[in-house]
Formats: sequence, structure tokens, C-alpha cells
Amino acid sequence: MKLSTTISILSAVAIACADAFSISRAPLGTASDIHQVSSRRHRITPPRMSQEDMDLITMDADERMGKTMSNLADNLSTVRTGRANPSMLDRVEADYYGALTPISQMATISVPSSQQLQITPFDKSSIAAVEKAIIYAGLGFTPTSDGNVIRINIPQLTEERRKDLLKQCKSIGEEAKVAIRNIRRDGVDAIKKMEKAGDLGKDQALDGIDTIQKLTDEHIKLVDERVGKKEKEVATL
Repeated sequence: MKLSTTISILSAVAIACADAFSISRAPLGTASDIHQVSSRRHRITPPRMSQEDMDLITMDADERMGKTMSNLADNLSTVRTGRANPSMLDRVEADYYGALTPISQMATISVPSSQQLQITPFDKSSIAAVEKAIIYAGLGFTPTSDGNVIRINIPQLTEERRKDLLKQCKSIGEEAKVAIRNIRRDGVDAIKKMEKAGDLGKDQALDGIDTIQKLTDEHIKLVDERVGKKEKEVATL
């Protein structure tokens, strides 16, 4: 066999082997292709926020606003009116066996007339402590005792004192409104943060913000109603 013929045959065999090797590797793809496929298989799409999660936000806002209303009622109860009311003594505490105890837990408090309170301690030995607590409570009351019951005559409010109390009512109401608006801000900020993170759809976020705004409007209206009622009591002679 001639040398040129031999070289031609060897070249043809080499080309065929190279083609076969290329074909056998083609389906495997490149290392980059394999990595991309693997990444797609293991990529997890974060779940969108459910309606139940949104309800938790609005329920929390509603609960906190409700607590604000309870605090409002407690604060308004301390504002004197011209008529006797057991709630006037709600925050008065007496020393009972070394522990400060609300006198409402130590005695019955009744209203024998529109201008008088009567306190009857369960334990007669605590009368002096209850009397002292009332004097130092800063309510302007002068209690008297006969050894069994304590009586408080409620003095009529002067016009100047009445004006001061009306201002106090307004201030208490404004504090409650500020607290409610702060709760609204917290809820709205939480919703916007979740929307920005992609955990909440735009429409869902708008619905949540609208719900919180309605809760805010309802509670602000309640504040105005309760403060107005207290102001009327203070203004009534």
C-alpha cells in the first residue's frame, strides 16, 4: 500500500472518531447549563400573604384601639362633676396590712344623696387608713367618720373649677386620639412594608389600609362621644 493511501485512511478514521465523541457528549450540555437547571429546580417562590394574615393585622389594631378606649374611660372617671359618684374614688388606695389596696375592694361605696358619698369598710379597723387615703388623694374632699362609716360631702364646683375640668376632659380626649392615630400608623406601615417586600398584593394592601382607616374613624368618633358626655356632666349644675 502506498504511503499516501495509508495517510488518507488514518485521517478519515480520526475524523470519524472525533464526530462520534462530539455526538455522545452533546446531550449532556455544558457545566453552566447543568447548574442553571439545578438552580431552577431548587428555587422556591416565597408564598404570598393570606387573608388570615391580613386579618391578624386589623384585629391587632382593633384590639389596641379598644384598650385605648378603656384607658379613656378610666381617665374620664377621675374627672369630678358636681354630683356624687362612686367612680370618684376609683384610684384611691389605702394602706391595708402593708399593701396599697383600692378602697373599692375594702368597702362598699354608696350614694345616699346627689351631694354625698358613703364608704362602709368591711374591716372597721381600716377606717382610719381609708380616711387618710381620701384626704391625701388630692381630690379636695374632707371625709368624716363616726367609727363605722365614712361620709364625704361633695362641694359644688365653682365656675373657675368647672372650666378647668372641661379643659381636662378635652386634654384626655386628645391623648386618646393621638394614641389611636399612632396605632393606625403602625398598622399601615406594617402593610406597606409587606407590600414592598412582595409578600402582599397591591389590592390586598389597599383593602387592609382601608379597613384600618375605618377602625380609626369609628374609634375617634367614640372618643368624641364619650368626652362630650363627660363635658355635659361637668357643665351641669
